[in-house]
Amino acid sequence: MDRIQERDRRFTDTENRLRGLILQGLDGDAAAYHQFLKALSAHLRAYFRKRLFERPDEVEDLVQDTLLAVHNQRHTYRADQPLTAWVHAVARYKLIDLLRARASGESLNVPLDDELELFAASDTEAREAKKDLDTLLAGLPDRQRLPIVHVKLEGLSVVEAAQLTGMSESAIKIGVHRGLKALAAKIRGIA
Repeated sequence: MDRIQERDRRFTDTENRLRGLILQGLDGDAAAYHQFLKALSAHLRAYFRKRLFERPDEVEDLVQDTLLAVHNQRHTYRADQPLTAWVHAVARYKLIDLLRARASGESLNVPLDDELELFAASDTEAREAKKDLDTLLAGLPDRQRLPIVHVKLEGLSVVEAAQLTGMSESAIKIGVHRGLKALAAKIRGIA
């Protein structure tokens, strides 16, 4: 119980100190504002270290990004609201932005040492797959085969495929749908 009360007291003291410094800074006291940013950076560093323990090299960049965001958005802070809640929201959004950016970037960069099968596959497998696909497509009528070839394999738009084949756009869409359905049925029958 004493530890909880001590933690709450420390939190309240920190909140009051930081809140006082930012309010002085907003009133034009540059020294108080500098102290606020310095004290806040220590708290942000601890906050991000706890959440990015596997990526310690990201912590300092995130602290700087958050401090910059707090500085740029300081005019939005409402003096009647807790400062730590406002700062925490800014920090959380910066953390989410970083994780999203890293996740999308990592999905584009597949490490080669994890994918040894990349070099194990041969060109003959690709040729065999193309031959199998050509055999399956050959069994379809032109009104289904051509839309699949042009739209799905060659990457043309529905409009371009319609112009190329002389079919209507609706016929292209229907041909793709029915053709894929027919191919799936053929594959299920083979397997």
